[in-house]
Amino acid sequence: MTYGATFPLWRKAAGDHWPAYTRHPFVEGMKDGSLPRTSFLHYLVQDYVFLRHFSRAWALAVTKADTLEEMRSCAATVHALLNEEIQLHVKVCASEGISEEALFAAEEAPANIAYTRYVLDAGHSGDFLDLLAALAPCVLGYGEIGARLAREASRDTYKDWIGTYASADYQEACASVGALIDSAIQRRIGSQPEASPRWPALCERFRTATRLEVGFWDMGLHP
Repeated sequence: MTYGATFPLWRKAAGDHWPAYTRHPFVEGMKDGSLPRTSFLHYLVQDYVFLRHFSRAWALAVTKADTLEEMRSCAATVHALLNEEIQLHVKVCASEGISEEALFAAEEAPANIAYTRYVLDAGHSGDFLDLLAALAPCVLGYGEIGARLAREASRDTYKDWIGTYASADYQEACASVGALIDSAIQRRIGSQPEASPRWPALCERFRTATRLEVGFWDMGLHP
């Protein structure tokens, strides 16, 4: 999965941090079913909290956008996060006796605070491209992980999670975000982004967010 032209360049710029994220022991534990359920539920509760902040970041992207098309794309992502993706967390946690009220009241882990505030700060202190570079590892990384686990998973212990991110709907959302990033890059820094003075900073945004994704999995693996 490439999800556009910019994403492979950013993924390459992330270096070893990218496979540390997408092939983290937490992810591989979902693949073979060895991930402890307590770790998964701890992660899921924290990811519910994360998605609330992530939705705010995508809403901020609406205000940073330059065109109506960009605004619509960002608004559609907010809708998908709040009304579709987050329902996976509510459904699975409810089956384990964790209510949505308890999810909403959950104490936020330090790794969660570090990641979500970094993304929000990227948007508040930077422009649309800064924010997209910080948002991209989560959206597109989960698409990559979900597609791979759907092919490779040897157990169906975590089939609901894998199915959500491998689904046609989520993969289509990833393709839309990839196209949004490509068009935003083209509009703001041209058809040869790697030649732009801004390029290294955007790669660093993406790389830092990827490192924070690794920390998020670490947090999930060791509740």
